[in-house]
Amino acid sequence: MDDRLMYSELGCYGDADEALLRKIGKNGYYDLSPLRSEAMKDEFRRYILHRGSQVSLNTVQHDKSYYRQLCKAIGTRKDIPDSLLGWEEAKWVQLLKGWMLKNGIALTEEKKSVYGTTHLVEAGLVRYLRRLLRFLQPEDTRMEQEKDVWRLEKLDIPIEDNPIYRTETLNFTGILQEGIRQEVKKAIYAHLKYEKLGTVKRELSSVRQFSRYLKDKGIKAQSCAEVDRAVIEGYLIHKATNGSSGRGNSDDIIKLRSVLECVGKIYGYPHLEKLFINTDIPPEIQPEFKTYSDKELKRLNAHITKLDEQITRCMVIHQMLGTRISDTLTLRQDCLFHTDGQDMIRIAQVKTSTFRKPVSAELAALIRKAAAYTKERYGETEYIFVDERDISRPLQYTTIKHKVLGMIQKEDLRDDAGKPFGFSTHMFRRSYGAKLTELHLDDWTIAKLLGHKGVSAVQHYRKMGNQMLADETRRAREEQTRILLASLDGWEEEYEQIR
Repeated sequence: MDDRLMYSELGCYGDADEALLRKIGKNGYYDLSPLRSEAMKDEFRRYILHRGSQVSLNTVQHDKSYYRQLCKAIGTRKDIPDSLLGWEEAKWVQLLKGWMLKNGIALTEEKKSVYGTTHLVEAGLVRYLRRLLRFLQPEDTRMEQEKDVWRLEKLDIPIEDNPIYRTETLNFTGILQEGIRQEVKKAIYAHLKYEKLGTVKRELSSVRQFSRYLKDKGIKAQSCAEVDRAVIEGYLIHKATNGSSGRGNSDDIIKLRSVLECVGKIYGYPHLEKLFINTDIPPEIQPEFKTYSDKELKRLNAHITKLDEQITRCMVIHQMLGTRISDTLTLRQDCLFHTDGQDMIRIAQVKTSTFRKPVSAELAALIRKAAAYTKERYGETEYIFVDERDISRPLQYTTIKHKVLGMIQKEDLRDDAGKPFGFSTHMFRRSYGAKLTELHLDDWTIAKLLGHKGVSAVQHYRKMGNQMLADETRRAREEQTRILLASLDGWEEEYEQIR
């Protein structure tokens, strides 16, 4: 077998930029000759071919430095197996880290998140080795729900998910007690049949937190049957004193209770259905109802317009519609229609039901422009804003978030208080609702324009700052004072006594 794996054999080669190909030149291949065995050469070949079908050629070229370093680390030992499957992952990682330390290569590196914070992660070389070893693991032939990591596409039940978030797996490895992990799998599988995927993910997260608590406190429970009221009371105290928010704690406890009660029903542990009492649920702390000021919107939009044109259209349409971001990203190509001389839009809300409302001619024209842009580049699609990697899906929320947050950090954009802008697409919806109240529309009209079934949520949009309240009522107060003073003019001495 040829020891050269040419870039031209990779799936990403055809999409590579001409400038990159010129830069690579005659070095457009992986040299497998440093590897000692044919088995190991075949393993690397299979992985690189797979990698080339998943990422860009630029990433494959970047990975080559990791490959070369890994070859050098492997070459320092004479007792290594012929196959990468001959050792456990931990032993390969130990070998690599030892070589890195000897050669002055850091084991960790700083990673900056989209929110501007930095934290330490394993070095890219170590992560490369872990990806390689996990790719080579033989296929697990067990039923999907018996595995510790479920691929949702392989489950035999329909999954109700939010299309703007790509979730491919559910991971149970964070549940550290084997017995509890197996019991929770049954409960989660049952919940997937009637709950939304987002809810199930939060349930799984709450159980992982509880599992870590059991391990940290040395509680030897290996089955949910061993979880009693004393354990729950200890956990409630821990949640109340660990510094996390009341709202998050409330949801965590509710989700944990739901899973444990389901386990109790499935396995016949009746005490699990009586573990919690109503007072166990911490009261929710209502977040402050914030909106963007006119100045903040102007600063943000001045830079949003510098993003690529379809992202800009998406963000402007989102603000003009006043929808949730999930509803904006899932606008259908046929969402616009005309009735009685008025442009109308049909919005299929992900969280609730479909509703219709009138839109301005300018907004309708912008939506048609966005739809035409997508059709021209991707052909017939269901959604106006699509995911470039899979045009059957809508544009993903994380794509929007990364682009907007990157722009905010690059331009150092700050709010009226001088703090860096965060990323909250729902703030645009709140600002839209607040503007509707300033137009003195009635509650029912505001609710209809926001897509609410009832008027109970409108009260939040009617909360105004003191200055706005003063401005709104000044004329009425001045008029009331004038009338009152006029009525007192004839009181003479009696009026002087109360003046």
